[in-house]
Amino acid sequence: MMQSNPAASGTHYDALTMREQRTTLFFSVQDQIGALDECLHALMAASVSMTRIESRPSKSAEPGYDFFVDIDASTKEVVQRAIEEIKRIKIVRDVRFVSNLGALPPAEGPAAQAMAGQQVPWFPRKISDLDTFAEKVLEMGEELSSDHPGASDPVYRRRRLAIVQKAKEYRTGQPLPRIEYTEQEKATWRQVYTRLREMYPKYACREFLHVFPLLEQNCAYGPDDIPQIEDISRFLKDCTGFTLRPVMGLLTPRDFLNSLAFRVFHSTQYIRHHSDPYYTPEPDCCHELLGHVPLFADPNFAELAQEIGLASLGASDEDIEKLATIFWFTAEFGLCREDTSIRAYGAGLLSSFGELEYALTEAPEKRSFEPSKTAIQKYPITQFQPVYFVADSFRDATSKLREFNTTMKRPFQVRYNPYTQSVEVLNSKDKVQHF
Repeated sequence: MMQSNPAASGTHYDALTMREQRTTLFFSVQDQIGALDECLHALMAASVSMTRIESRPSKSAEPGYDFFVDIDASTKEVVQRAIEEIKRIKIVRDVRFVSNLGALPPAEGPAAQAMAGQQVPWFPRKISDLDTFAEKVLEMGEELSSDHPGASDPVYRRRRLAIVQKAKEYRTGQPLPRIEYTEQEKATWRQVYTRLREMYPKYACREFLHVFPLLEQNCAYGPDDIPQIEDISRFLKDCTGFTLRPVMGLLTPRDFLNSLAFRVFHSTQYIRHHSDPYYTPEPDCCHELLGHVPLFADPNFAELAQEIGLASLGASDEDIEKLATIFWFTAEFGLCREDTSIRAYGAGLLSSFGELEYALTEAPEKRSFEPSKTAIQKYPITQFQPVYFVADSFRDATSKLREFNTTMKRPFQVRYNPYTQSVEVLNSKDKVQHF
């Protein structure tokens, strides 16, 4: 679940910016006796602590190894000192780093000059790194704004707190938390489910209509109970490799999109307030399970979603804003062509009775999906969209997105390894050619 407006491991915590401070060094070394010891001594000389070290056979320093080292660095000066020490070692090649500490201060000498332009924001490289997002939510979750229908209901607020606490405690590899929903929560779900289920044949895209009965057969989708995300996640993994993960509330766009690179979708488990089952000011389990989940079981849509995620890894703030806007106009409010008609595939439409019907009338403007134009389109978040973008197909949208991604200002490429559920950083010509 992503915050609509865009806003980042050795870790410190910066009380002013309310974010973790993370820096990872990655470099290649020639294979020789004592190579690792020499690198570790260099980092010790820079007075930094290491919190994680990974190595693998190198694809750029043959024969040799690539090292990924998370350092506990609280200032930009510490990071710069560590890099300078590493670069003094003759057997080291291709030194890079990712950090969310901001631009390094100017410094003299060839080492400092060689680092220019190489810094990118921290990003997860393996699926367990997503655990760092567990408590980094922007709003909602256990805290409700004053205009939320449940804000003045102490019973509802306590219930929300109990549910989000399970999400807060979850870590990669554990069974997803199961929620014993109350009869009142089931009644709210029933009203939403029944009304939307009646609308889908008329408005939803064919891929959505193909998957939805499979969810009813395999994941206990139906009007009488709220499905469990553990069962849904297992089904999605069998279909496309996507999995669900519980979340406390709204994530930053960067964190939310980064997760898609690993084919992980953050899903809430709480439900909207019973006093107004047809309205919610935030994503809830109705939005996630009815709007988003079905298409994550479609291979072509799953590829589109992951492509947005991969592009977000290490992207600049400017590019994150563009990618978040593309996600808004595709996965949230996307339309697609089917023969001579237009159908809905965005979750914001497929979980909203009013906007689902409105979007397919003549009232809003409909434009062809072109990422370069879609990425800069402004949009409202508290009213129906005045503009929607129409994709010819999920495959066509993915192809256009990949072409758009080549225009991004990122000094490397990435490749997802589904066997290790990790991201390979392709930061040299040799590595790109290898893949």
